Amino acid sequence: MTGMTDSSAEDQEERHRLTAFEGLAALSLDALSSVAYGPQAIVIVLGAAGAAALDYTLPVTIAITILLAVLVFSYRQVIEAFPGGGGAYAVASRHLGRQASLIAAASLIVDYVLNAAVGVSAGVAALWSAFPNLYGARVWLCLGVLALITGVNLWGVAESARVFIGPTVAFIVSMAIVIVGGLLRSKPDVVISGEHLSQATAAVGLLLLLKAFASGCSALTGVEAIANAVPEFKKPRARRAQHTEMWLGILLGAMLIGISVLIRKFHLGIPPDDSTTLAQLTAAAVGHNIIFYAIQLITTVLLALAANTSFGGLPVLASLLARDNNLPHLFRLKADRQVHRYGISVLAVLAAILLVVAKGNTQALIPVFAIGVFVGFTLSQTGMVRHWHEQHSDGWLARACINGLGAVLTAAALAIELVSKFTEGAWLVVIVVPLLVLLFDRIHRTYDRIGQELGLGKQPPPPHKIDSLVVVPVAGLSRLTAEAISAALSIGDEVRAITVCFADPEDEQADVEFRDQWEAWHPNVPLITLRSVHRVLAPPIIKYLRELEADDRHDRLVVLIVEVQPAHWWQWILYNQRGVILQRAIQRDTVNVVVCRLRYQLATVAAPAGAAPTL
Repeated sequence: MTGMTDSSAEDQEERHRLTAFEGLAALSLDALSSVAYGPQAIVIVLGAAGAAALDYTLPVTIAITILLAVLVFSYRQVIEAFPGGGGAYAVASRHLGRQASLIAAASLIVDYVLNAAVGVSAGVAALWSAFPNLYGARVWLCLGVLALITGVNLWGVAESARVFIGPTVAFIVSMAIVIVGGLLRSKPDVVISGEHLSQATAAVGLLLLLKAFASGCSALTGVEAIANAVPEFKKPRARRAQHTEMWLGILLGAMLIGISVLIRKFHLGIPPDDSTTLAQLTAAAVGHNIIFYAIQLITTVLLALAANTSFGGLPVLASLLARDNNLPHLFRLKADRQVHRYGISVLAVLAAILLVVAKGNTQALIPVFAIGVFVGFTLSQTGMVRHWHEQHSDGWLARACINGLGAVLTAAALAIELVSKFTEGAWLVVIVVPLLVLLFDRIHRTYDRIGQELGLGKQPPPPHKIDSLVVVPVAGLSRLTAEAISAALSIGDEVRAITVCFADPEDEQADVEFRDQWEAWHPNVPLITLRSVHRVLAPPIIKYLRELEADDRHDRLVVLIVEVQPAHWWQWILYNQRGVILQRAIQRDTVNVVVCRLRYQLATVAAPAGAAPTL
């Protein structure tokens, strides 16, 4: 029976995981949708040197595509070597040391948050490119789309992937229509407006080309997400993830090259503020008709959903960090639908803050975009070189050479990114990444200290009975009071009930009546009245507990606080918060007092005498 139960649970969990096709929809949207802003970033940089400089758009894109191919081959090897997921963090942790792994993790976290914000803002930009009247509401639209994506991801990984299959296929078909339609036309279907570029071209130097390359590398973000989330795939996990990585590289490379060819063919310049390069290409290829608006809406949806790559990758990475005691352990927890709800929620909050600060402007986020992921790229490829050298298996040299080439190229791209974008905002990443590493270190040291104090992993001394005094705060007689005294008598050698009486004639009279009721009830537990001049609950109780602490007659001093668990979340405000107030005061102002809070369901407490309470 146990074996059948375990098998059933495993099958149920497996149903919430991804196929290769679903993985492409859930984890590749970031990379695929980057064709909407990656080529535009190249155009904006080259356009500063004049119209003729835009002829270099295609060569720069080819260089980026070559780097993409190297990364795809490299990350297929990462998936094979590290089927437990984690990508750059897992590789660096094993082969480059703890600090390198934390740098990789911090860099990827920065990139995931930026990707979520950029994906949403770019999607909304595609919307107001088709409907300019929506420009003023772009921030609210961004927040609404982000909330929708967050809700879908909290619903479940596989469920969210199935939702994204339709938009992913529609976007791929749309890009094929734009590229094929543009290639078949001898001239644009409509007149393309844009910023006027001087025909007198400034010298197109190496620095300008490198800056364009760095800006265009924003199209490569998301390539690592599949390697980070291998555990989210169905069995055989590594093989499915490798297939997904391969198809991602093929589709992304083809779209980047196709769009760059059209930019060169139609001589596109810097787009106006109320449009995008992709919108201009779509109009040139299919015209201003229903197909144009349909493609813009599809692009809007996919760009917004591209943030889902972050929602698939960051929670898994945060879970691995929590496993290694570098983040709070709650990031390790999963909900019923196999989602890391805390990682998803934190990502959504951080992305929302970025969208508000950037006012929903994609170009304001691009300068700091992709830097973090290239740190991860470089560390991952370097770690894989050491991995193959240590393995020394058949073909290890060829594999090491592929990863070595990837390390060199990504390190060069990272240097270019930092130099060319430093004054535009890249300095923020240089500050944030070390701060995150320091945060991880502090959390790790805290867990180490707690582990040493608790003796985790060590055999404790034999258990023995401890003489304990249980103090129960009460305010009146009720079924809840009876449950509290019964629980206290079950765990303590001596039990005392305490009540607080304020210096007020009405309260004094109520205390006399309460004492008479207590004596009539006769629970064989003394009731001690604590006097207070001021109408505050905690100070007199804390004073009494300190006096008990000074008395060494008992080995353990326990305060038992009983409460009613609200039947609905909105009923929480209807109950007094004395339990919270007392717990905080006791933890703050005493040393050796143990606080025990018991929450009873209201229906159970109200049950007939003799029924077992439900905690």
